[in-house]
Amino acid sequence: MSIHQDPELKKAVLNLPIKEKDKLLLRLISKDKMLVKQLHFQLLEDESDLEARIENLRKHLQQLFDIGASQVFNSPNMSNFVGLSKLVKQASGMVNEHEKVTKDKISEVEFRIYILERAIMNYPHLFSSSYQSAAHKLQKYIAGRIKHAVAKYEKIHEDHQFDFREHFQLILDTAKDTALHDYIKVLNINTNL
Repeated sequence: MSIHQDPELKKAVLNLPIKEKDKLLLRLISKDKMLVKQLHFQLLEDESDLEARIENLRKHLQQLFDIGASQVFNSPNMSNFVGLSKLVKQASGMVNEHEKVTKDKISEVEFRIYILERAIMNYPHLFSSSYQSAAHKLQKYIAGRIKHAVAKYEKIHEDHQFDFREHFQLILDTAKDTALHDYIKVLNINTNL
């Protein structure tokens, strides 16, 4: 039940002594790990910390894909389709957390483009036509990631769009020349930046 559904409880909590409210607040905050990270960033970090976080995530994503290159190969078989899908999902999760904590849209777009680049450009054979269901699942998922990245790209200021446009357009053009083309069409993704 939400505290807003019980006006008496809400009033009683608001009337608690400050010391008790502080204890209660700290107990509640500690139960939500993401909230703790967000508060730490908002209250204790500055611009230089943001730059350090961006550089750290950049290195982690590069390491993740470099390690993935020794486990996922550019040959169309089920284990590679599944492996690349897991790799991209893990990388996307890292970017999602970064965005939730920092709210930095520019680095989010940079990292989403990087993930697509590493997936599409490094594994072209996994995006060729195939009858395997694992291939279709991967291609559908990557098309969804493309749509998400394009939407994020379109929301940033045009000066920042300019910084990413040429490189992102190359990735999108490459994607259109693969089996992703049909998924891009179905999702009605604008691929002309």
